[in-house]
Amino acid sequence: MPEAEPYMLDALGPRGPYRARNRDAVTDTAGLAVAELSLVPKLFVTRALAALHRATPLPRERRLAALARAAGVFREGVVHGLTYEQYERTVTRVSGIPLSAVRSAADEIADSARRALAGAYGALPGGAVLDWQDARTRTGSAVWTRRGEVLAVNAAGNHPAPHALWLEALALGFRVAIRPSRREPFTPHRLVAALRTAGFGEDHVVLLPTDHAVADEVITGADLSLVYGGDDVVRRYAGDPNVLVQGPGRAKILVTAGTDWRVHLDTMVDSIAHHGGMKCVNATAVFVEGDPAPVAHALAERLAALPSLSADDEKAGLPVQSLERARALERHLLERAEGTTAHLGGGGIVDELSDGQAVLRPAVFEVPHLQGGWHAVELPFPCVWVAPWTRTDGVGALSDSLVVGVLADGEVPDADVELIGELVADRTVANVYVGDRPTHWMDRSVPHDGYLGEFLMRSKTVIRG
Repeated sequence: MPEAEPYMLDALGPRGPYRARNRDAVTDTAGLAVAELSLVPKLFVTRALAALHRATPLPRERRLAALARAAGVFREGVVHGLTYEQYERTVTRVSGIPLSAVRSAADEIADSARRALAGAYGALPGGAVLDWQDARTRTGSAVWTRRGEVLAVNAAGNHPAPHALWLEALALGFRVAIRPSRREPFTPHRLVAALRTAGFGEDHVVLLPTDHAVADEVITGADLSLVYGGDDVVRRYAGDPNVLVQGPGRAKILVTAGTDWRVHLDTMVDSIAHHGGMKCVNATAVFVEGDPAPVAHALAERLAALPSLSADDEKAGLPVQSLERARALERHLLERAEGTTAHLGGGGIVDELSDGQAVLRPAVFEVPHLQGGWHAVELPFPCVWVAPWTRTDGVGALSDSLVVGVLADGEVPDADVELIGELVADRTVANVYVGDRPTHWMDRSVPHDGYLGEFLMRSKTVIRG
C-alpha cells in the first residue's frame, strides 16, 4: 500500500473504473486516511443498473470457468496495484479484524468462487430441471428459473466473509450490483475487479459506492436485493418479498442438565471468540439448565487468556478499534449490562495500544434471568451473556437465532428429543447444531440462513409437444 498519498478506490461501472468528484476518506483504526472512495451520484447508479438489465448472462460453463479464474486472481494476483498481502493487511488496518481472520475470509471467498454453483444448486428442487429443452419437459416438468435478472447487494462492513455469498447469484446468471460498505470497501472492490479480469463483462458486475441519500436507488433499480443490517433494517424491509435481509445473528448455545459442560468448554470458547467475535455466527448467549455461575466463570477465565495484540500481528485474535470507538462501546455495554454480574476478560473491555487504538477485550456477563433481554445484545467483539434456562422457558427463549447449538455428549437424551424437534420446527431459528459443534461451523453445501437460491429462483411448469 503506497504511504505517500491515499489509495484511490474508484467505482467500477459498466464502462470501467470511474473516479467521482465526491469522495469519502477511508481511515484506519488510528484515524489515518488510507484511501479515497469514489461516491457515485444517482444518475450514475440509474445508468449502471440499466446497463445490467440490458446485458445477457454468459453461458453457464463460461460463468463457472470465469468464477474459478476469479478465485485465483482474488487470492493471488495484483489487482488495481495491490498484491494480495497488501490487500489483506489493508483490510486489517481499516477494519481492526485480526489478520488471521481476514486471511480465512479471503480463503472462504475464493473457495466460494470455485464452488459457487454447488452452493447455488443446493436449493434446486428435486423435481425441477434447469433447461426448458430438457427431455422431461415433453411430458411436463418444473423448470428452475430466475426471479429476475439483476441483484443488488447492500454489503456488510463488519467482516469480509459475506462477500462469498453473492457469487452464487453470478453462477445462476444474475448480473450483480454491489454497494460496498464505506467502512471496508477493499474486499468488494478487489472481488469485482477480479471477476472482470477473469471474464465477466463490465456490465455483468459493478461496484457502486454511494452516500446514504443514493443508497435506495441501488435497491429500487434492481429486481431483487440482498441487504445486510441490524434490527432497524429488518423492520424496514420485512414486508418486501424482493428484499432478503441478512440481519443480526444472535447465535446461542444451550447446555441442558444432562450435559457435562466442561467437556464442551473448548467449543463454547471457540464459538464466542472465533474471528475476534465479529461474525454473525459467533455465540453471544449461553443458556444453562441449572446454575450458570460455574460456566460464566470458566468462560471468563479462558477468554481472559487471549492476548492483546495489534490486529496485524499473526497471533492476534481480538479486534482493534479506535480508542474513541472502543470507549463508546464500553459505555454502551456497561449501561446495558446493569443488573448483571460482569466477568471482564483481563480486568476491562478496553486495552489501549498506541496511536489512539485499543483492543476490545472479551466480556462475560452472568445474568439473573431472561426477562431483561440481555441475551439479545450483539457487539463486534467476544461478548457473551450466560443465563439460567428452564424447561418452562421452552424454545421461545431460544427463538430469533441464526444458530442454536445444543451441546450433547453423545446420543441425544430422550428428554431433549422433543426440545430439539421444536427448535427445528421454529421458523425463527435458522440452524440447529446438536453435539460438540461450534456455532460458526459452515459448509457451502448446506444453507447458512436458508439457501440464497430459494430467494433468487422459482419453479415454473413447462410442457411441450
